[in-house]
Parts: sequence; C-alpha cells; structure tokens
Amino acid sequence: QVQLVESGGGLVQPGGSLRLSCAASGSILRFIATGWYRQAPGKQRELVAGITSGGSTDYADSVQGRFTISRDRGKNIMYLQMNSLKPEDTAVYYCNAQKKAFLSSTPVDYWGQGTQVTVSS
Repeated sequence: QVQLVESGGGLVQPGGSLRLSCAASGSILRFIATGWYRQAPGKQRELVAGITSGGSTDYADSVQGRFTISRDRGKNIMYLQMNSLKPEDTAVYYCNAQKKAFLSSTPVDYWGQGTQVTVSS
C-alpha cells in the first residue's frame, strides 16, 4: 500500500549536477528507503548508493566522491545529489525501499518507476 515516486532526472551536460528525489506515499509503517539503483541500456540494474537505518552510507566505486545519498525520515523522502556528472552516468535511476508486515517479518522490496538521467553535451 506504499508507492514510491522518483523525480529530478533530466538532461544535463558533463560536469553538471542533478538532485534526485524519492517520495513515499500511503502507509509508511515499518517502511524505510534503502538506496538508489540505476540501469543503463543493455546492462543489469546496479546499486549506486545505499543507506542503512542508522544512516551509514555506501557507494559504488564509479560514483564515490561525486554522489551523496541522504534521507529525511520526517518528510519520507530520500535524495541522491549527483555532482560532476559523466556520460557514463546516463541511466534510469530507481528508488528502493523495504516494508515489514510485522516488526519480526522479513522485509519486502519496493521500487519506484524510475527517472531518466542523461548526461550529454
């Protein structure tokens, strides 16, 4: 009963910046956003940036130092700040979150519809 919507993608020149947002709607009980993934044409979906319930972050080597993930629990929004963008960053970016039926349940993954990021001159 929770839906995720990504926004903020678009066309940007190399070296530019974008900030992606992932907003959750509906019941957010036992629900938490866990990270950003991306999928380029002809490639499998890969983890770009992850964040734990405690706020620890992890980044793919290809984006380390350029991307920053953050989460606002009060607003139910997760962000991905992308700086120094490169053509190889071009992909559809997806938000991932998890929800538990009960506190002791195994979490179930939820995905947004994705937002297109194109880096080109």
